[in-house]
Amino acid sequence: MSNEQHNTPEHDAERHKEKMRKRKAVQDKEVASKTGEKGLLLVNTGPGKGKSTAAFGLALRMLGYDRRVVVVQFIKGAWHTGERRALERFGDLVEWHSMGEGFTWETQDRARDVAACERAWAVAVQALARPDVALVVLDELNVALRYEYLDIERVLADINARPQSQHVVVTGRNARQPMLDAADLVTEMTLVKHHFKAGIKAQEGVEF
Repeated sequence: MSNEQHNTPEHDAERHKEKMRKRKAVQDKEVASKTGEKGLLLVNTGPGKGKSTAAFGLALRMLGYDRRVVVVQFIKGAWHTGERRALERFGDLVEWHSMGEGFTWETQDRARDVAACERAWAVAVQALARPDVALVVLDELNVALRYEYLDIERVLADINARPQSQHVVVTGRNARQPMLDAADLVTEMTLVKHHFKAGIKAQEGVEF
């Protein structure tokens, strides 16, 4: 058979179909081998944009199944964000607590930052103890831990003591190694290009 006959559209289509059939068999076997189920600790970190946005996307997915979500924001203040407006439309399925007073370079007061984070953690601990809460979003907790506003061992102990089926997602740059070690899933957002460098300000619906 000539090369021209081998490279006909019909031949290429058949080769592709066979390749995908084999890949599907491998994927199906892999999926079938995963039978465990538990509450997960997910960490979104890295210098790229989208860590909190991904966490709120997960919250939206939970709400789609009528599961309760609690959001605790550690550093960001009471911003009027699109995520909060959207998620609060789900009524009492969502609790949103903006406990921070802004980024640390804004307050310039370590004692004040520590006190704000302690108040936020007290709220988080209550959520972590509730079996009716399917997902707890600890937004910018990694930042609070990086500056040692909270004791990381205490934080991890409280997270580990949560109900068995409860999921937790932690966001923020520079996640510390103990948090990475404790996590079931770690996603690092990388920065390739950012419009801030071109002089574009934060815009409604994109940054907040």
